[in-house]
Amino acid sequence: MPAYEVIEHTADVGIRAYGDTEWQAFENAALGMFSLITELSGVNAEIEFPVDVQADDHETLLVDWLNELLYIFESNRVLLSRFEVTELEDSHLKGRAWGEPIDKTRHELKSDIKAVTYHMLKVKKVDDRWQTAVIFDI
Repeated sequence: MPAYEVIEHTADVGIRAYGDTEWQAFENAALGMFSLITELSGVNAEIEFPVDVQADDHETLLVDWLNELLYIFESNRVLLSRFEVTELEDSHLKGRAWGEPIDKTRHELKSDIKAVTYHMLKVKKVDDRWQTAVIFDI
């Protein structure tokens, strides 16, 4: 099974991400989101960025995790290509992301993701694997 897949949605776009653990599904959701922004094979994991978010439930933690990664991308003008969740509790997520500054000679930006939405948002365990679904406002 792939780590993630793109969900076509009228004017927006989304991803469905999978993992053997919930942590891995969150990491793969981030990977899927940044694969919509650029070709990840050309992005080096040179600089580490810590992420620490709190929310009322795991669905909101997923949205906040992804929105924080978008904030890092936009405010630091970096592309992220590696993600690690180091702590995932009921209302708290800690993780790290790695990437490099955008280099227009090497990186082509494909999509402009404005925000992560709550539309069709899911975090659930299906059989023995975790699955997330999220739609992005583009």
